Amino acid sequence: MISIARPLAALAAAALLATFPAQAQQKDFEPQVGQAGKDVIWVPTPDEVVDRMLRMAQVTSNDYVIDLGAGDGKIAIAAAKKFGARALGIEYNPDMVKHAMRNAEKAGVVGKARVVHGDIFQSDFTQATVITMYLLPALNLKLRPQILALRPGTRVVSHSFNMEDWEPDETSTFDGRSAYLWVVPANVTGTWALEAGGERMDISLEQRFQKLSGTIGLTPLLRAGLREPQLRGLVISFAYVDNNGMRRDFAGRIIGNRMEGSFRGDNNSEGRWSASKK
Repeated sequence: MISIARPLAALAAAALLATFPAQAQQKDFEPQVGQAGKDVIWVPTPDEVVDRMLRMAQVTSNDYVIDLGAGDGKIAIAAAKKFGARALGIEYNPDMVKHAMRNAEKAGVVGKARVVHGDIFQSDFTQATVITMYLLPALNLKLRPQILALRPGTRVVSHSFNMEDWEPDETSTFDGRSAYLWVVPANVTGTWALEAGGERMDISLEQRFQKLSGTIGLTPLLRAGLREPQLRGLVISFAYVDNNGMRRDFAGRIIGNRMEGSFRGDNNSEGRWSASKK
């Protein structure tokens, strides 16, 4: 007599595997808070902080947001879903990359947001208009030279950690958590030949990140200090008091080795000005 018990048991096991292929073969990766990464442990940024970070940077559909250390992809996904921006996340853990892309697919933003496997210190993020990150202070400082070399006007937002002596342009707090914004400044250090209202003068500027100081030559022997000089990306403003005691306020934009804009005086005079770097 031939026993059919073993063949029937084998068939039953095969049928069970066919019914539950995902459970029997491999479960989707689920990240755990505090899990070790390349340089940091993974702790997700709360949704409310993500929203404030992107609003601080004034993200729009014209922006390209790059998130350094993307984790589960929530910042890149929010940038695409809420603000219509193109977004890229760079994440070192390949399992997290797959998890983030599943999240992007669920959110319906795969066409606008993606997360890729990579090392942020070896990646090219020069095309970004907005950079976001949640890294440790030492990593922020390590990245700082690359960030300062980005196009002037690029907005940078960090959750929890600043960049030491590069003071932020804005600090927001939410439920005890801090977010910091910087705008990458243009390089204006040096001497500029200024033309304004038929006059020609020279301005000497010094800067420490976005902080400015400087003087303007009113006569061959007199140099006046600039008042309230400010730099935000490519936008510059300053004022000085001339030899007649009249204050003049200047505002303009930096275009390579040139600046141009408008000025006004205490006596309601106004006009255009330009300057070229010597």
